[in-house]
Amino acid sequence: MLSIRHTIVLPPLLVVAACRQDMHDQPRFQPLQPSVLFADGRSARPLPAHTVARGSLNASQAETTGLDKAGEFLDQMPVALDRALVTRGRERYGIYCSPCHGMTGDAQGMVALRGFRAPPDLHSDRVRRLPVGYIFAVITNGFGGMPDYSDQIAAHDRWAIVAYVRALQISRQGTIADVPPEKRAQLQEAP
Repeated sequence: MLSIRHTIVLPPLLVVAACRQDMHDQPRFQPLQPSVLFADGRSARPLPAHTVARGSLNASQAETTGLDKAGEFLDQMPVALDRALVTRGRERYGIYCSPCHGMTGDAQGMVALRGFRAPPDLHSDRVRRLPVGYIFAVITNGFGGMPDYSDQIAAHDRWAIVAYVRALQISRQGTIADVPPEKRAQLQEAP
């Protein structure tokens, strides 16, 4: 039979014995830190094949990479081209691209004017000949001194920027012959 002394001492003793310090000091790993826990020496498990990132389930490969099924850069925009897309592209370009590329795409942005490496002129023949998928891929992945913007700019907005860059390029190359005949009179009336 248990005495009163045992009933007073035994419960706290059981509580102390049940709490182990290793429950408080569980292992925690930094990203890419090695570990002996798994046979491959990694602390984190690789993603299963064909894992889809959150928010990307319904997006096509062309819309998110700028590549067609053969792995070639797209020559045509995979999204509908309209005034709203170009307007959105102008807004996003002004926020993300103009500090380096300048508001007109002439590589005279404030970053370049302050002595940093100048980006390519978006009106050069080389850049004008690039497929739209390549420009999208550069915005997405970065290239040379340009960082990647895949985390900051959504894929649809990157296509909007590509559309605006093309509009900037066309604006420098346009002639009066490109204006529809019914609109030419308005140009001639303008001050």
